[in-house]
Parts: sequence; structure tokens; C-alpha cells
Amino acid sequence: MARSMVFDGVGLPLRETNRPAPQPGPGEIRVRVRACGVCRTDLHIIDGELSEPALPLVPGHQIVGTVDAVGPAVDRFAMGERVGVPWLGGSCGACRYCLSDRENLCDRARFTGYQIDGGYAEHCIADADFCFALPNRASDAGASDGASDAEVAPLLCAGLIGYRAWKLTGDAERVGFYGFGASAHILIQIARHQGREVYAFTRPGDQVAQRFAQELGAAWAGDSDARPPTELDAAILFAPVGDLVPAALRAVSKGGVVVCAGIHMSDIPSFPYALLWGERVVRSVANLTRRDGEEFFPIAVRAGVRTQTTGYPLAAANRALDDLRQGRISGAAVLVIPG
Repeated sequence: MARSMVFDGVGLPLRETNRPAPQPGPGEIRVRVRACGVCRTDLHIIDGELSEPALPLVPGHQIVGTVDAVGPAVDRFAMGERVGVPWLGGSCGACRYCLSDRENLCDRARFTGYQIDGGYAEHCIADADFCFALPNRASDAGASDGASDAEVAPLLCAGLIGYRAWKLTGDAERVGFYGFGASAHILIQIARHQGREVYAFTRPGDQVAQRFAQELGAAWAGDSDARPPTELDAAILFAPVGDLVPAALRAVSKGGVVVCAGIHMSDIPSFPYALLWGERVVRSVANLTRRDGEEFFPIAVRAGVRTQTTGYPLAAANRALDDLRQGRISGAAVLVIPG
């Protein structure tokens, strides 16, 4: 039997249950989960903002664990190997998006912790082709020496989605981060490693988050409704707040780009064309590709990325989600599931 935290529908707390350990099918592996990050996307699912989950559902898509069962036709992983399971759980492999290195846009893509049971559990099943090898030496897995499974877990989404958004800023020297949580605290370390300047915007009055950003090297940190001390070349919106789009457009210079990094955002209000004029760009990030992981993990190693995490036992998943919802976490929340 394996413990799981199950989502039954909007308005209901996750339910702890014991059920038989799942068995892998062809091309699949079973992962003994050691840590699973708690992501804002999980909140979007549980709060009903993403409306098509497969119910009942085990959430969670920032999974680190070890292979403890292998299905037929799997030759990528061996028993006991350390692996990471990300948001993208599978794609069709045959559509025009998949065939043009855009599997993140596949109309038949399936997502971990949304259509596929995820990592708020002692075991999960994953398509072996969409998992990442995380060698047992943690420094090779995308974090600096001594990183635990819990420290690596946020890299599987907060890191990967943040990196995909970061790529879209091009060679911007001054970048604004709207929302300073799990993704931002990872990306600022890469930005500083590359010699870029980061300007951190937080909820108005959130001095804890502003100090955290400054401790990690932000050139400036302030309220999201404030103007930065200089024009920005680009901005990334990690906060799912549509009102921040025109604010970010005001902050970026001509030719600047505003990247919306979330899978869900509240409605964007109307704004005067003058904010967009000057070849400014607003664009979104949708999911991730396996290539993002292949690129990101070595960069994280070179940058010496270390994540700051707050750990919770599996049974406290509801508390972790509420702490994330209320902005009580610096860095990333992670469910820790000891063997």
C-alpha cells in the first residue's frame, strides 16, 4: 500500500488515503517519491482556475525520487536510479508542434499532477521518455554540492519554467521580476552568474520578500505598484496578476519584452496603445520541453544554484498549499517523503 493525498474537487481539502502501489505499464517507470515541490499551478488546479483535472487526482509535478519498478520496453532507467518527473508528462510526438521542437504546445499533451497522478504520494507512475536522469551525486542533478532531494525538487518546474521565461528575455541587462517566489529566487542566481541586474517587485509592503531578493543580489526591490529607479530591458511576471502587465510595460524601455510565465493569470485590463508602442512585446510561456531541462540543469550547476525550501510532511499538504496561497513562504515549499 502507498499513501497519497487526493484532490476530489474544488472546495474540498486534499484527502489522505492508502491505496495499492501503482504498477508501470509499457514505457513507464514507478518512482518512489522522496520529495515533491508545491507549485502555484497546483493551487490553480485545486482552486478551480484550471478546470479540466482528471478526478480523483494526486497533484504534484516537481518530483524527485528513485526508480523502484520498470515496465516493459524501458531501457533509459535502472532500478534505484535517481530521477526527476516534470509537468510535461507526455505528448503525441506526431503533430506539427511535436515535430518542430514545440512539444510544449501539443494539443494532446498530458501533464503530471493534472491528467496524470503526480507526486503528492509515496509512489507515482511516469513515462520514462519524459523523465530526467538525476545522478545520485546531487551536484550533477542541477544544484550545488550537498543538495538534497527537497532542494532539487523546485528545479523541476519553478526552475524549468523560469528558465524558459528567462530565455525569452534575450540579452536583456536589466530584468524585472514581478513576484519573488520559487521561480524568481532560482532565476536571480542564474542572472547574477551571467552578470545581469535584477529588479524585484513584490506584493506591496512585503518587506520579507524584498529583503530576501536583496540578499540574493537584487539591484533593487520594491512594491509591485512602484516604478523602478531605471528603465528595464525586460520583465518576467511570475505573479498571476493581470494588472501587472500594464505596470510592467510602463517599466520597460522601447524594444523591451514582458514575459508572462504562469499557466493562469487574472484578466489583463485595457491599457493605452502608447504603453505597447515602441516595439514593446508581451508574450506568454506555455509549459516546457525536454530540451529546456537538458539546457537548464548544466547552467544551474555552473551558476551554483541553491534553492531555499520549507519542508512539510506529506500529510501536511493542505497546510503547505495554504501557506503558498497566503504568501507565507520564502523560496519554495516542498513535501518531504522519507523512505
